[in-house]
Amino acid sequence: MPTKKPKNQAIAFADRSRVLEQQRRQKMARSVHAYVRGNTIQFYEWLSHARKGSIPQGPLVWICGDCHVGNLGPVAGADGRVEIEIRDLDQTVIGNPAHDLIRLALSLAMAARGSDLPGVTTAQMVEHIMHGYQSALLHPVATTADDAKGDDLAPIHDVLQNAVRRRWKHLAEERIDDVKPTIPLGERFWKLSDQERKAIEDLFAEDTTRKLMTQLKGRDDDAKVKVVDAAYWMKGCSSLGKLRMAVLVSVGKGADKTYCLVDIKEAVKPAAPAAKRIAGAPHMPADFAERVVAGACALSPYLGNRMMAATLLRRPVVVRELLPQDLKLEIDSLTCDQAIGAARFLAAVVGKAHGRQMNAATRKRWVAELNRNRSKSLDAPNWLWSSLLQLVSEHEAAYLEHCRQYALAS
Repeated sequence: MPTKKPKNQAIAFADRSRVLEQQRRQKMARSVHAYVRGNTIQFYEWLSHARKGSIPQGPLVWICGDCHVGNLGPVAGADGRVEIEIRDLDQTVIGNPAHDLIRLALSLAMAARGSDLPGVTTAQMVEHIMHGYQSALLHPVATTADDAKGDDLAPIHDVLQNAVRRRWKHLAEERIDDVKPTIPLGERFWKLSDQERKAIEDLFAEDTTRKLMTQLKGRDDDAKVKVVDAAYWMKGCSSLGKLRMAVLVSVGKGADKTYCLVDIKEAVKPAAPAAKRIAGAPHMPADFAERVVAGACALSPYLGNRMMAATLLRRPVVVRELLPQDLKLEIDSLTCDQAIGAARFLAAVVGKAHGRQMNAATRKRWVAELNRNRSKSLDAPNWLWSSLLQLVSEHEAAYLEHCRQYALAS
């Protein structure tokens, strides 16, 4: 389906919502996997109607809330180390970790369908999701390039190796099309209003923002921070329609000056259901941006420690510097072995994120609960397989209807 590229310079401030919604519909129509990634709400609508007791209730921890394949990938820490982590926490809440497992299984199943793999591969992927998750849950350690070896993990290993080699020029050329210190207006970047520009200038004049920009290894704590350029960023799928800014910032002066690209993203009410507050469970902030940062720190420390909650134009926003090593996993074309390997590996990433929030006894109890109602013909619990069957059926139908409505409206 051809995508019409907007003439961004001509898009007025008042027209943003209309154009962004059009772009969102186009992205979701590209494939059923893209539809699943962009439609978190349908997943949680299904979950709200699930039969009580059909899904195991795990210990209350921070969960991703939107645990699809595209939301996992290499992430760099402030000290320069790189690890595979959950990289998008917009939907993070304190909730049932089983929800992340089901969402990941749905995403991987749709990726397998997009690769035209046989149905037996999906069944094997579900088995390996459980193996990878439970193993990592019991031993939550970092996930580095050394863990992604073998032919079945080649796509993940390649992304990790690429991430480790990347530098500023790669980020600049990829995100802003140039290494020059400007953000060129075009298909992705739109002109800001005077009010938006002033709000960004004020935000970066604050001491807390300056400290965020100078925390990376090799930067002086008292370095000067200056906004060089800024633009509205048309990015992503589920985030389309929300406040999103790209800010080019200089840190330091003279020969020590460096440039960094900062992402400002509006935080909104999550679609993922948060658990009711109970004694012993983590506290979930009421402020949407503070919620995202707290969830990131718990699930993905490399990412969370580089983020801060702020307010921009009276909206809660999350501010973080983009690093060259931060990459999205794209696994739209896989062999059977690679699909199974990816399922095991990515489930392990999620298991480690959940497991680091639990003590040893809690992790063992959760593994035992996950294994209830095991099938004789499938090395995975019935609750996960039956959930996946229902979700695949509903999303396939909804995707076709989405495409029909979009085609008629175009």
